[in-house]
Amino acid sequence: MSPTQALASNVFLFYVALAVGLLVLAGAVLAVLRWGLHKDVEHAWKSYRGWLLLVPLALVPIFLGRGATIMVFTIVGIFGFKEFSRATGLYSDWPMTGAVYLGILGTGVVALVPDPTSRNPGWYGMFMALPVYVIALVLLIPILRNRAQGQLQVIALAIVGYLYFGWMFGHLIFLANATYAYSYLLYLLFAVELSDVAAYTTGKLFGRHPLRELPDVGRQVDLDGGRLLGTRTLRYMTENHPRI
Repeated sequence: MSPTQALASNVFLFYVALAVGLLVLAGAVLAVLRWGLHKDVEHAWKSYRGWLLLVPLALVPIFLGRGATIMVFTIVGIFGFKEFSRATGLYSDWPMTGAVYLGILGTGVVALVPDPTSRNPGWYGMFMALPVYVIALVLLIPILRNRAQGQLQVIALAIVGYLYFGWMFGHLIFLANATYAYSYLLYLLFAVELSDVAAYTTGKLFGRHPLRELPDVGRQVDLDGGRLLGTRTLRYMTENHPRI
């Protein structure tokens, strides 16, 4: 992965054109709804402005190359865990939070360095074993500070936080080392975001079938249908192009 390879890649250029086309189309539709039909689309405008930031944030590091992609996605994982720790109350426990930050950074490092045995990009063997070392570090912290009361919850939150935002998200980071990195990364990113957009749209238009009588779950059945429709649409668009 490099700027030269990105410009020579039909896959990368396809997804850039797709992203620009969708942003232009969405902007035009929102403009017609807001100024032509005088509809209240303020919530959609806020989401659209967010996409104007998120799309370049995803495409630029992939364009710059493997190293930039790994570093940016590692930073995204760190900020994701920060939000998780703030929401769960783990953020106030700095030793636990610091251990998870260290683990996420370690995931980025092993994705960046070459395998010492095969010299292939990324140290995959250490990547697969890394959760063992991070969890051991998390379990060691209560012992070092001689504390038992209330530690089960923070240990559980730290382990779950690392597994989600460090190791599982690290699989996406590690795709930057694949032979067809542009295909894997861009397809996955667009499939996830398209499913969210489709779920939001169908939920707004057809949300009539609650899965559970709980707050924020009222349109779950319709949302899932929208997600399925969105991902199948992208699959249909790319199924005749094996390398896309």
